[in-house]
Amino acid sequence: MLVAEKILIKEFGTAEYLPTVEAMRAFTARRGADTPDELWLLEHPPVYTLGLAADAAHGPKGGGGIPVEQVERGGEITYHGPGQVVLYTLVDLARRGIKVKQFVAMLEQAVIDLLGARAERRPGAPGIYVGGAKVAALGIRVTRGCAYHGLALNVDMDLAPFAAIDPCGYPGMQVTQTRDLGIAEDKEILGRKLAGILVGKLEHA
Repeated sequence: MLVAEKILIKEFGTAEYLPTVEAMRAFTARRGADTPDELWLLEHPPVYTLGLAADAAHGPKGGGGIPVEQVERGGEITYHGPGQVVLYTLVDLARRGIKVKQFVAMLEQAVIDLLGARAERRPGAPGIYVGGAKVAALGIRVTRGCAYHGLALNVDMDLAPFAAIDPCGYPGMQVTQTRDLGIAEDKEILGRKLAGILVGKLEHA
């Protein structure tokens, strides 16, 4: 089966969390063998999200009225809010011959390529870190060989809500953002760059 040539990048601005998840589910359920892959760039209003097997002990603890939603992605609890780039990856892995672990590594490497040599992986803790602080979280779902959900990069946001949780299930984990790392580009520019890097990786997988 030939891989659809074009990978579509769509920008949605600010989008509510649950309707976006429903849209990803619907897209994945109805896609066919020749449906082009899509990357969705957006940000969410404040929301805590929990992966399918997330442990409630990791929070939120006094979340300040921020809604909490549990969905079918992998991973533990994280926070989404304004000033964060969310990149949802609606990719037919089976058609591209990409294994799940390979795809996770590809997502992580796209962030590393964006941020430079100081960005790194942390064994046993998916995501990307700088100086031990998490700057990007990821969690995907794969059904019928097709991935959805994706990754979130902290750009220029209020990090305080992370204090009410154990980010990704790790008590005391510090978080950071690109603004505090001296990267001046805004979320739109960084989001487009990140999507472009990932497109390149997918096209050459």
